Amino acid sequence: MKPRIFVTRRLPGPCFKRLLEEFEAEVWPEWRHPPYDILLQKAVEFEGIVSLLTDNIDCRLLTEGARAGLRIVAQYAVGYDNIDVDCATRNGVYVTNTPNVLTEATAELTWALILATARRIVEADHYVRSGEWYRSGTGWHPELLLGMELEGRTLGIIGFGRIGRAVARIGAKGFGMKVLYYSRHRAPEEVERELNATYVPLETLLRESDVVSIHVPLTPETRHMIGERELRLMKPTAILVNTARGAVVDTEALVKALREGWIAGAGLDVFEEEPLPPDHPLTRLPNVVLAPHIGSATRKAREAMTCAVLDNLLAFKRGEVPPNLVNPEVVEKRKPGFSTQG
Repeated sequence: MKPRIFVTRRLPGPCFKRLLEEFEAEVWPEWRHPPYDILLQKAVEFEGIVSLLTDNIDCRLLTEGARAGLRIVAQYAVGYDNIDVDCATRNGVYVTNTPNVLTEATAELTWALILATARRIVEADHYVRSGEWYRSGTGWHPELLLGMELEGRTLGIIGFGRIGRAVARIGAKGFGMKVLYYSRHRAPEEVERELNATYVPLETLLRESDVVSIHVPLTPETRHMIGERELRLMKPTAILVNTARGAVVDTEALVKALREGWIAGAGLDVFEEEPLPPDHPLTRLPNVVLAPHIGSATRKAREAMTCAVLDNLLAFKRGEVPPNLVNPEVVEKRKPGFSTQG
């Protein structure tokens, strides 16, 4: 019999068709994520779950699922802060993700936000569409929508993993920017030389950077990593960009910073509350560019993510350790495979 897999949303690309052929799969048909009670029910009915970052894979779900035969949670994302990984490991449930394939897509979206914020593109678009430009009676003015030129400026990267380095590469090689970075681990010297990058304390990065871009996972240590104290350290001409996780930034402090001019602007693809309510204070600020969590939203990246999910599931099905296992300690608890007993 084919292993039974619950997929919490349709996935793009030809690998999804293969997944449906290789497994006995049930796909949640709605655009919205399945409610928690449905997810809990499916966890005890299926041997595997393909999850998205909006799915709450908590300890109760993993524990009850594991007792009933749940063996793997294949996350369709790089981040997995929606999954209680420690609990999964204790219960012998494998957790996988989809790294590498969305690095360039997310780095490019980061730069779209940097450029849109620095050059006030959204404000300019509204100026034209609203008729305000026409009503001004002039086609050009020396002081209209002045922004920041990026050539030779300082780019601060918080989190110097694959995506952070890709963002740094574009800044250094495309705009001739000086790169400062702060990360848990210092990069090799050859990487620093290639990217014109200097490792500095977080406070130094915040004080000296003209653009600060966030690329850290959400963990207890990084939650509200950027709060009022950190925002007040930044230049009043600087911009903050976040394509990592919304809760890395204290939203209340950011709104205050944008309103009171501690910083010049922000470009945000992620939020503490998603989807963002239309009456949220951020939506009323002209100096912030907002996107609906589309960092990896290119057809190439999203289809590659589907293939990565499939590769993880097929390896597990063959009794092999999945290529993108995020809790390797689980192997000591239970061997890979849908029929393997603890």
